[in-house]
Amino acid sequence: MAARGRDRRRRGRGAEDAPATQRDVNYRQLRNPFPVMEVFPADQIADMHETALRTLEELGVKVLLPEARRLFAAAGARVDEDSEMVFIGRDLVEAAVASAPKSIACRAGARHRDFTLELGSLVFQPGAGAPNATDLERGRRPASGQDYLEFLKLTHHFDVFQMISPQVEPQDVPTHLRHYFTTQAQVELTDKFPFFFSRGTPQVMDCFQMLAVARGLSDDEFHAHPHCYTIINTNSPRTLDIPMAQGLIDFARHGQMSIITPFTLMGAMAPITVAGAITLSHAEALAALTLTQLAKPGAPVCYGTFTSNVDMKSGAPAFGTPSHFQASLAAGQLARHLGLPWRSAAGSASNVNDVQAANENQFGLWGCLMAGATVIIHSAGWLEGGLTVSFEKLVCDAEVLNMVAELCAGAQAGSAEIGFDTALREVEPGGHFFAASQTMERYTTAFYEPLLHDYANFGTWTERGSVDANHRATGVWRDILNNFEPPEHVQPGLDAMRDFIARRTAEGGAPPES
Repeated sequence: MAARGRDRRRRGRGAEDAPATQRDVNYRQLRNPFPVMEVFPADQIADMHETALRTLEELGVKVLLPEARRLFAAAGARVDEDSEMVFIGRDLVEAAVASAPKSIACRAGARHRDFTLELGSLVFQPGAGAPNATDLERGRRPASGQDYLEFLKLTHHFDVFQMISPQVEPQDVPTHLRHYFTTQAQVELTDKFPFFFSRGTPQVMDCFQMLAVARGLSDDEFHAHPHCYTIINTNSPRTLDIPMAQGLIDFARHGQMSIITPFTLMGAMAPITVAGAITLSHAEALAALTLTQLAKPGAPVCYGTFTSNVDMKSGAPAFGTPSHFQASLAAGQLARHLGLPWRSAAGSASNVNDVQAANENQFGLWGCLMAGATVIIHSAGWLEGGLTVSFEKLVCDAEVLNMVAELCAGAQAGSAEIGFDTALREVEPGGHFFAASQTMERYTTAFYEPLLHDYANFGTWTERGSVDANHRATGVWRDILNNFEPPEHVQPGLDAMRDFIARRTAEGGAPPES
């Protein structure tokens, strides 16, 4: 990181009299420092993979897009046009896995924001795709364009978020123009890796054109690297709908990244067991992955899963549960079996930013970390099982992610850290280390400094107004938004992009359909 003044803004420090520091921890290109856990023995993981292949061969997948069925048929899959069922042989799947890149170099708007997705790397995204926004000042509401812009600024502010997520739906922006609004905002307000929805070829092509024009990229330069990504959800069980299949094809053919994520809930749209649900998810992910490689061999694609359970009393989705944790571990084992970078997710079903929300999000997060997930989405701000993103929760969760990022730097135990001469020798029995040479050298850089947590004693905390973490979070996000400055990254085609948006808007925009 840069000088301490910038560091305070980036991580939201609170104490006004804190000494200036020069902490330099890279929150942008992280590696997962934790040994992976396994929930099932290797032979059972092999059986799950084999069963997924058998599922694709014998039971098939319903593929609603005719173009996708033609690609499968041309490659040798058995296709029943009347039922729209596609039966995919294991030879096609194995060839697709072999051609899918094991390492994906993602190009952001500025080179210091670039990152690589591969097993062992670690990338965070905040909560995504919610129709509602909430905060303590304005309450719960349908998300607006203003909410989208504010969440985008918060996402840019925290270095621990390396990718822009779908955030919230700006429902006051018409659907045939919404992609212009969100793309322009991502280009102008952040230099991080952007997200585009797969809502039909016309909108996807518009987004590709806007990004390439803004960054001054030729067609060949744009196709040479992934400059953006989409998230593809299958319709469990065993269905790939038209916009998702079209998105896989469009992104693959243009060299952009798809993150394939079957969203399976045990006992609802997936078997009630962890093993059964993950086997179904694995089969669906393999089918979608195969389609990308049929569209363009070597296309960047990220394996993914988002599997948890439902509350069997109400049927409502539950997150941050032991089953959610175990499902993440199993998905990680299958991703390593394939050798592909992969995406998992945290999240919460709580209705407000309370202890339940914190418990669920952190338990789900640690499941992802112990599973070796490459991309962790919904890592901050997600409430109500994805119906709402909370401003306060995003800040509270960012605190935890910052601390995880600090752990990624590792701990050192050389002679300078052990400090025999600079600490141990200097302090007599019964003394203290406040003034030791080692302490004086390191006291401004040794420890992570929280953006939200308050370490004051009860008396001092009471004198300051007894403000709890939830309400302190309001002050943090308000301060970030009030002092936000867009990044100074070179974008030679901004005016041309704005002209493109004006022209396409005058032409009627693009409907969210292929």
